[in-house]
Amino acid sequence: MSKDIKIKKGLTIRLKGEADKTLSNAPRSRTFAVNPSNFHLITPKMVVKEGAKILAGDTIFYSKSKEEIKFVSPVSGTLTTIARGAKRVITQITIEADSQDSFKDFGSVNPETIEANALKEHLLASGCWPFIKQRPYDVIANPDVSPKAIFVSAYATAPLAADYDYTLKGKEKFLQAALTALGKLTSGQVHVSVGSEAKSPFSDLQGINLHRVSGPHPAGNVGTQIAKIDPVNKGETVWTVSPQDLVIIGELLLTGKFNAERIVALAGSPVKTPKYYRTKIGAEVSTFLYDAGLDEENVRVINGNVLTGNKISPKGFLGYYSDAITVIPEGDDYELFGWNKPVFNKISPSRAMTFSWMFPKKKYDLDTNTNGEHRAFVVTGNYEEVFPLDIYPLQILKACMVQDLDAMEALGMYEVAPEDFALTEFICVSKQPHQEIIRNGLDLMYKEIG
Repeated sequence: MSKDIKIKKGLTIRLKGEADKTLSNAPRSRTFAVNPSNFHLITPKMVVKEGAKILAGDTIFYSKSKEEIKFVSPVSGTLTTIARGAKRVITQITIEADSQDSFKDFGSVNPETIEANALKEHLLASGCWPFIKQRPYDVIANPDVSPKAIFVSAYATAPLAADYDYTLKGKEKFLQAALTALGKLTSGQVHVSVGSEAKSPFSDLQGINLHRVSGPHPAGNVGTQIAKIDPVNKGETVWTVSPQDLVIIGELLLTGKFNAERIVALAGSPVKTPKYYRTKIGAEVSTFLYDAGLDEENVRVINGNVLTGNKISPKGFLGYYSDAITVIPEGDDYELFGWNKPVFNKISPSRAMTFSWMFPKKKYDLDTNTNGEHRAFVVTGNYEEVFPLDIYPLQILKACMVQDLDAMEALGMYEVAPEDFALTEFICVSKQPHQEIIRNGLDLMYKEIG
């Protein structure tokens, strides 16, 4: 049964440079890259060698520990480079793209009639399985485990995040196909969460449990929605899929083609004309970054949003799961006596010396400056103000740091992912890397328990 979800705890971070609702086709990227580090805990085993000609959808590597999970090329062209780092770990696979894509044909299927096992094999063979993630552990889903439910968050509340109601417009046919098919892989329900006010492309779709969500960030995090709808307990598994990945899955089912198209929000105050671009997974971000223009050179380019994304070079590549590129000023300047004066140009949940609470609708031009240095945890009680899950955030962070598996399990580690702690990291006066701590804790549990 669907229900409205109202989140009270959290913090909405309003930044300048939101992407306008204008869509342009990004110039065709000459090179594309697939970075195995996008797939956490996956050790790649290459299928093709340097110099090989490949089609869009051809397998380029598979998981060493789970050989049926395959990773495919987003475009057709020539595999030019397999870059390796320490201990010969594959760090990046580069493809010189053809001027126009040629697709491997996986064959179309009927989402209504295909059986669950055949569907699973189809998704694994076509390279669409990596779009499905699981909790616990926030990793690519184990195809041998049946989830109790599947969750899709189509409501983005992170700063400058892509608006799903805009990027998914006109994609209802593919969304319906994907959701109908994925519903066969769970004994439970397919839960889709949308904003409480906007007209969503999911509103009229069939076979889903639709939820209306409202409240500050992290109301749009799928982890927040799972906790409010059907929390993960020990021994249980849920799957999550992002909305634009659903489109790729749906198009594969209906056309037989792996079309790695992405509509990306290019946002941030240094961007002269922030807007949306149609491109493909793994494309060079410079193809649209410089098309939109930058106001200054001293900037940080982020694959994703400012809270959970990764820093990349302006000549880097779009991440496998990214649907936003955010640009903000680099905070490498020092503010003299900045700690000893009232602050009006920064956001904080605290009312001490910071007056953002007086201007709830104001948009800020924040940089990367952490405004402090790393130190031991200071108990302030601020984490609980922005953390809507029924979990003690400070205690679970400390349990992860000391690798206390029993405490981690008791405190609710099966429910969380690193992104759930992005806000507590943002407001942390101790400048502790919360997301890294949680990621290390999840990896430990996966190794010892999972």
